[in-house]
Amino acid sequence: MTQRLAAFVALMAGATGLILAAVLAVRDFPHGVPVVACVAGAAVAVLFAVVRRGATRAAGLALAAALLVAALVFMATGDRLLETALVIACFAVSLSCARLAFAAPAALPRAQPPRRPVLFWNPRSGGGKATRFDLEKEARARGIEPVELKEGDDLEVLVNSAVVGGADGLAMAGGDGSQAVVARLAAEHGVPYACIPAGTRNHFALDLGVDRDDVVGALDAFVDGGERIVDLAEVNGRVFVNNVSLGVYADAVQQSGYRDAKLRTLMAMLPEDLAPDGEDRMGLRWPGPDGREEHATSALLVSNNAYRLGRAIGSGTRPRVDAGVLGVAVLDRPGTHARRRPWREWTVAHFEVGSDRPVNAGIDGEAAVLDPPLRFAIRPAVLRARVSRGHPGASPSATVPDSPWSALRALARMAFGLR
Repeated sequence: MTQRLAAFVALMAGATGLILAAVLAVRDFPHGVPVVACVAGAAVAVLFAVVRRGATRAAGLALAAALLVAALVFMATGDRLLETALVIACFAVSLSCARLAFAAPAALPRAQPPRRPVLFWNPRSGGGKATRFDLEKEARARGIEPVELKEGDDLEVLVNSAVVGGADGLAMAGGDGSQAVVARLAAEHGVPYACIPAGTRNHFALDLGVDRDDVVGALDAFVDGGERIVDLAEVNGRVFVNNVSLGVYADAVQQSGYRDAKLRTLMAMLPEDLAPDGEDRMGLRWPGPDGREEHATSALLVSNNAYRLGRAIGSGTRPRVDAGVLGVAVLDRPGTHARRRPWREWTVAHFEVGSDRPVNAGIDGEAAVLDPPLRFAIRPAVLRARVSRGHPGASPSATVPDSPWSALRALARMAFGLR
């Protein structure tokens, strides 16, 4: 589907959904009021349950489920269940097509392929993706030397040995923690780097513009790939490619059962960290966007460039990884500020977090304990990242406008060939 067609379908599907919803609202008034009230009540009940434990949490979840069932009953008894489903389908199609319309591939400059590239691959990452896709064989077919990480191996030692042996291109097939190690060494040695999405989440790959569903094709970054210069970030000298989280998530990843039951472990931590009347267990201090010291929060995220948060399209991704800034996002405790959004975000070049005790942290999703103060800094334009020419070469949100109105105007321009 071309961008122009995707933009046109997004506009038409969205308009159809709006018109149909307006017709149903007018025709069924006041029948639609209980439906809205039930859905809103269910949302409140879920939020209440999240910050409670035991029987109180169970009661909140049960109430949310009952309200959602009631909403479905109201729709069914009003003989508008099919029409309501059609409205939802229209909006889903509109959003999906808008994503396609804004997913423009980047025109990366072609780069000279390395003569002796080396791929380091972790057979355990991503549930064994590297083995499942036979990356060792695929790498050799492209003239890339594969090096398997075995139990007890020191990745940094292996990479440095490869560079001493003449490697002029470094690729990593594994999780984001391993990507950070290889990316840092590639930057220090001044050689190109390729991110192979063989981990579980592959967040860095996504924001670099690597197709996470094309693990084998990512190897072509060292065959005919383009090059982009991107940033790295560090905390107390340790490089990270995505983010460092402090607070509820950082506490959760410290738990022994987190890897096997991530959601259950995280949910167990939420009541203590998010309850509005809970004590400040984090004990952190940092400068807010106005320079004044702050200390009360449920979670603090410092990232290698800023994330796009709270948007319908591209939320949770970074539009850029080459802006030369740290992104800071603070999740306030419920009731702390009377704002529409529960978080605040801003960008800085340097950031420092103080504490009177060692700090639990999640660095690119891996558990760590850091000695305070935590000094964050951006390393701008240090990494020569190679991306296969068959991949997007840019983040999914790189071309997405910041506001709904600007997105609507951009879709209209695309749909009618005005750009």
